[in-house]
Amino acid sequence: MSLSMKLRIASLAGVLLSPLAQADFSIPGFELVHTVPVDTTLDAADLRQTGAVWIELFDGAKSRIDIGQFYAADHPGSVMDKVIEHLEAAGKRGVKIRFLLEEKGIKLSEAATLERLRAIPNLTFRVLPYGQLSGGIIHAKYLVVDGKQAFIGSQNFDWRSLEHIHETGLRITDGAVVGQVQAIFDQDWQAQAALADKQPVPLPATGQKPARVGNYLVASPQRYNPPGVGDSQLELPRLLGEAKKQVRVQLLDYAPLSYGPDRTRPYYAVIDNALRAAAARGVSIKLMVSNWNTDKLELPYLKSLAVLPNVEIKIVTLPEAKQGFIPYARVIHSKTMEIDGQVAWIGTSNWLGGYLDNSRNLEVVMRSEAMARRVGALHEQLWDGPYARALNVTDEYPAPHPGQH
Repeated sequence: MSLSMKLRIASLAGVLLSPLAQADFSIPGFELVHTVPVDTTLDAADLRQTGAVWIELFDGAKSRIDIGQFYAADHPGSVMDKVIEHLEAAGKRGVKIRFLLEEKGIKLSEAATLERLRAIPNLTFRVLPYGQLSGGIIHAKYLVVDGKQAFIGSQNFDWRSLEHIHETGLRITDGAVVGQVQAIFDQDWQAQAALADKQPVPLPATGQKPARVGNYLVASPQRYNPPGVGDSQLELPRLLGEAKKQVRVQLLDYAPLSYGPDRTRPYYAVIDNALRAAAARGVSIKLMVSNWNTDKLELPYLKSLAVLPNVEIKIVTLPEAKQGFIPYARVIHSKTMEIDGQVAWIGTSNWLGGYLDNSRNLEVVMRSEAMARRVGALHEQLWDGPYARALNVTDEYPAPHPGQH
């Protein structure tokens, strides 16, 4: 039996039987959670898989579950199918559930999944057109349980994110950060109600200056951040500016362009300038992106970065699943960064314009050697493995077709 099959069996056993029996990697207040795509040789046996953690959170809920998501998609017989069963069980035992979905995510969602969610007892379902607030979307993927635990990560509320996509997130019990995540959900929930009633959307109150020590939350867009939550668009280049030796980044998508519905992609240099400045002062940059990052607009910018001294870029292509082609799957989707073996970044944003500037996204910064080492090891496993290939600036690359065979 292959390693990947053994891991698959162990993962499903953890989901269906005892999530607590799974090994985990954590620092006080934060547990690293990971989706290992099935039918790969990747291995993260010390990390619990996402489905098991979500089930544990839903099973432990006593009074309230709040969920903020871009879209929702289930598939019969999937791990997500089991996750929703446990969410249904929570509603049936009286737990109040609030589910907030991005309006633009409706067309990405499965209609049957939305219908199933709306039918859960004690669940209130709302759709927020975030573009009316800032021009962006709810791209964050997060949940809060009883105001005491939270989950933030790259994992969409999508069956593929629990089995067929490389994803990384955090289960959070740190009281300060959980409280801030709760405040973000409450802010957006109130915004939806205000827009629905054609009333002004309340802005968060001003508060204390955000901390930059220990482990802390940053978010976007800054205008709608609760007190004490830093601006991710400011924090990311600031962290890159503090790097001394090495930065390792894993993303679905990278380019100094702004994502928009018209696909014109105006120039967005905030992150790109910071990366180039770090490389110029001698910092080793190892950037790993998905094979969806090779369209005709983004690829030239990747190549222009790859020719710089101290910069290496690799493109990751995951193999097709044994069951055959799955649209919008079989890809790396984690949004992580590790700096100098000292700092770890786990977030929900791709590194393009339209994410850190005007969309709702959440990122966690951990100034922890232990977490930085483990995030770095996840990066290294892919970087040195069979699925990553160095970007060659003279090569042509096929246009990505994530939804087509």
